[in-house]
Amino acid sequence: MVSWAIAVHGGAGVDPALPVERQEEARRVLERCLQMGATALRAGLAAVDVVEMVVRELETDPVFNSGRGSALTRKGTVEMEASIMDGRGRRCGAVSGISTVKNPVSLARLVMERSPHSYLAFDGAEDFARDQGVELVDNSYFITEENVGMLKLAKEANSIMFDYRVPLTGADTCSASAGLVGAKAEGVLQMNGLPISIYAPETVGCVVVDCSGGCAAATSTGGLMNKMNGRIGDSPLIGSGTYACDACAVSCTGEGEAIIRSTLARDVAALMEYKGLGLQEAVDYAVKERLDEGKAGLIAVSGNGEVAIGFNTVGMFRGCATEEGFMEVGIW
Repeated sequence: MVSWAIAVHGGAGVDPALPVERQEEARRVLERCLQMGATALRAGLAAVDVVEMVVRELETDPVFNSGRGSALTRKGTVEMEASIMDGRGRRCGAVSGISTVKNPVSLARLVMERSPHSYLAFDGAEDFARDQGVELVDNSYFITEENVGMLKLAKEANSIMFDYRVPLTGADTCSASAGLVGAKAEGVLQMNGLPISIYAPETVGCVVVDCSGGCAAATSTGGLMNKMNGRIGDSPLIGSGTYACDACAVSCTGEGEAIIRSTLARDVAALMEYKGLGLQEAVDYAVKERLDEGKAGLIAVSGNGEVAIGFNTVGMFRGCATEEGFMEVGIW
């Protein structure tokens, strides 16, 4: 029997100036989710059930950029996306452009289990949600006052902004801690040639291997602050932001366009399957060699009960727990 293991993430690219109270808040959320997942695994729940449950919890809490608290589009609306994959049989489901579904990850699972498709988006996904009777809320439910202020800053800076939580107590505070006010293309990070005010995505994800060796992964996000309406990132793309098979399960976070180009999640599995690398070796290779100067991170578990984490950013919100009693939450 394989020892179970679980890992969670809340985004890569944490700014070094992140206030201590924000760090502690993030740690508490991740610890709570790990405890929840560990309890479920001890009770014998399957990996796919656990990843859905944990990501639902992360979507409901506004601390991270998924579900309630999602980043806002240029129009001030929320367009969420999520995916889930069960390594057994490589079944998968994904959704994009979600604006009224309280828990996008659960809709992704319904796509996997109750539709003939693997991916539904925008009006089609919303219609399917209504047909399935999932809990719907007004788009305003997902919008926080904090993110409204951040969108304003992003527009003033004429930039795409990866979601980053700082106290909005005035322009001086934001400028000092995150460099948001007055940022221009010169001297700041860019993505596809466009300026990014601050690189700190907070996509959420969970990977699990259960006691029978089954692997599963789930990822959910609101995307980029001030993104174009209709933009789709890596999180719902199977093989890019999410992947699971018999060998491993992977959930990615970071610069979505770089993750898409590198098919980062699938590459970890391919390195294990075709090159014979161990889990941590595969993660390290993928992060170092496949991102083409993009910034990202990922969490992974193997079918043998191993856990691996890798990132090339200053920090990544992450945590893991194993059947042996090990539990750790980290940022830097």
